[in-house]
Amino acid sequence: MLGNFSYCNPTKLYFGKKSLNYLNDELSKYGKNVVLIYGGGSIKKNGIYDAVTALLKKNNKTVAEISGVMPNPTVAKLHEGIEIARAHKADLLLAVGGGSVCDYSKAVSVSVHCEEEPWEKYFVRFEEPSCEIVPVGCVLTMVGTGSEMNAGSVITNTETHQKIAHVFADEKIMPRFTILNPEYTFTLPKYQMVSGIYDIFNHICEQYFSDEDDNTSDYISEGLMRSVIHSSRIAVQNPLDYEARSNLMWTATWALNTLIDKGKHTDWMVHMLGQAVGGYTDATHGMTLSAVSLPYYRHILPYAIPKFKRFAVNVWNINAEGKATEQVAQEGLSAMEDWMREIGVVLHLAELGVTEDMLESIADVTLILKGGYHVPNRAEIIEILKESL
Repeated sequence: MLGNFSYCNPTKLYFGKKSLNYLNDELSKYGKNVVLIYGGGSIKKNGIYDAVTALLKKNNKTVAEISGVMPNPTVAKLHEGIEIARAHKADLLLAVGGGSVCDYSKAVSVSVHCEEEPWEKYFVRFEEPSCEIVPVGCVLTMVGTGSEMNAGSVITNTETHQKIAHVFADEKIMPRFTILNPEYTFTLPKYQMVSGIYDIFNHICEQYFSDEDDNTSDYISEGLMRSVIHSSRIAVQNPLDYEARSNLMWTATWALNTLIDKGKHTDWMVHMLGQAVGGYTDATHGMTLSAVSLPYYRHILPYAIPKFKRFAVNVWNINAEGKATEQVAQEGLSAMEDWMREIGVVLHLAELGVTEDMLESIADVTLILKGGYHVPNRAEIIEILKESL
């Protein structure tokens, strides 16, 4: 395991069917002014809103609300939230929802006391906050992003069609605590569930497909990927299977809390492609990833045949006996494609509304990152997008 690194993750997790009870313990640590942040209102239908607000009332909190946080939170919505949090003099931002709500809450947290334009400061110049940060807590209702235990935030600029992620360096931006009750994910539509499942899997892939040394992080990643595959098959057949949904929730958290990127350069180009597509289509995040993944990985496979062979054997149980290394590697991606079809994710950008005349513009807003086995140029980006159609 090569490289030097530090690791600190201060987020406290409460997991299980009774985990919301621990919100009492956490609320006592913060001032009276809480901003409750949530999405389109599903939490009011499934009872989670009532349960959370009852605890806020029990703890004598003064509550303001930011509702209607969309799956791809926008700059305009960010400004709206900043004004509400400022007016309320927020002591705590409580995110109740999926990854987009958690992402959005972190963007609000670093912007409330910042006088600069947050989009320019954090998502264009990628600067770190130089002001007071309002603490964030999360009650998770959808799994996939891992935002409940990291310092990442993703915001979309609808004017420029840019969807940009900023993973902040300051650990104070990570949620101070997260409530993880797998039962809260039961009411998700199947489309959203499988989108989250693929998001989990791809987070692991982005960290796994880099470097050539013998790294403990890769062994952990392989175990996490096998867990996702196994539990996804059960959950697709029976969405109310608590064990499968609990394993997916726990794996999602560990897939992107920075543990498995230790000692790694990482390759986030699938996310760069998917986010560029999202900026133009407002499509569900996990489905933008699933649509571009296989063309991208087939494109870089020739530069990392040994790693793709390892992926095939250790994750997909491909029998390598008597086969050429590249054949085994290709069979691994074929097995991955079969699984993606089995669980029902999107495999073509056309299903998300992308047309060929959009590809140049999507390529223009695709950030090209280093760290993987091959750094694509713009022409290669366009070719990958064409193959994804």
